[in-house]
Amino acid sequence: MRPRHTPVRRLLGVLLLAASAVATPASAVAAPASAVPAAAGAGGGRHEVITWGASADRVGSAVADRSYRLVVHTSVAGDDLRIRLSNAFGDRPVTFDSVHAGRRQQGAALVPGSNRRLTFGGARSVTVPAGATAYSDPLPGRLPAATDLVVSLHSADAAGPATGHGMAMQTSYTAGGDHTAEENAAGWTQTTGSWFYLDAVTVRTGASTGAVGALGDSITDGWASTSDTNRRWPDYLARRLRAAGTAVQGVADEGISGNKVLSDGAGQSALNRLQRDVLSHPGVRTVFLFEGVNDIKAHTGVTAQDLVAGYRQIVNRAHAAGKCVVGATVAPFKGWSEWDPAAEAVRQEVNAFIRDSGEFDAVTDFDTILRSPYDPERILPFFDGGDHLHPDDKGMQAMADAVDLTSLDCRP
Repeated sequence: MRPRHTPVRRLLGVLLLAASAVATPASAVAAPASAVPAAAGAGGGRHEVITWGASADRVGSAVADRSYRLVVHTSVAGDDLRIRLSNAFGDRPVTFDSVHAGRRQQGAALVPGSNRRLTFGGARSVTVPAGATAYSDPLPGRLPAATDLVVSLHSADAAGPATGHGMAMQTSYTAGGDHTAEENAAGWTQTTGSWFYLDAVTVRTGASTGAVGALGDSITDGWASTSDTNRRWPDYLARRLRAAGTAVQGVADEGISGNKVLSDGAGQSALNRLQRDVLSHPGVRTVFLFEGVNDIKAHTGVTAQDLVAGYRQIVNRAHAAGKCVVGATVAPFKGWSEWDPAAEAVRQEVNAFIRDSGEFDAVTDFDTILRSPYDPERILPFFDGGDHLHPDDKGMQAMADAVDLTSLDCRP
């Protein structure tokens, strides 16, 4: 699919991107150029593509001499995996003195022989400055699609605010001391529902293969889906893409529970984290934008026009970066405590813009898919996770099934 935007609109997008860079907060600074993966198409027709991602946020206070065994689920297959470690919200450097990657067997136990050390510029340790990220060196070998990859990391000196992803919907493991090289589960006696410091995994694959970055809130983050089963709607989408054999195979779930388009709070706003959480990832062709309900239901005075202006900034910045944008309508939430007719009126006006403005390269109508035919202001009970806002597993799958896969294959 080619973007609908004209050369004039793309030039405007470039100018807007340049202007927005001036206003980007220091905490949203992208990785230094030296730490960014090789350019797409480099290396004989192969390039790097993100196979897993999770938005960085503050996750409490860092703990020294702690190991984390982080379980993540890949989307696209490839070779030479690299990970990205993030200290985006730290107020001081953090040193990781041992980092390993392997395949999960069960729980915290790894497939024997799969756990291998990662290096950074040839060194076993890496110090990530406050506000920065760092990529590992490529790890030779094949990483299959739909793999439970386990990244184990240790820091002896971590302190201050920790960076990670709070609501993982996936059990990971922690331990005191350095247990990163161990493949058995004996030392990993504690569990966590968050990911720490890790925000991306990439692989090298064919130059025709791309990825989609899903920029969203708690629905994209997977709340009300079943934990430890990869039933968020982006997970279902990854399975559809794999079964269809499309050029787009990578899926990065960049949802944050409670996130808003316009203002910081539960994570930086979509506007402030767009570069770090989506545009900076290799191989991303399309931004899938599904946000707005938290701006609406908070009753802070945000109007439909305010949200439209925010959407336009995201579209223009993505177009300037050579990406397409799929806009998704805001789902119904009548029955949620913050719903009222005024909020519903804003939602309806916003959805009319998303459907009819022509400013998105494609539209996925989640509102139509999820709403009840008997009360279209409510989510269909069959899809309701129980709070009248978040879809359950069946609703998550219905959302993924509603996405036109061809709309994700953007090649400007």
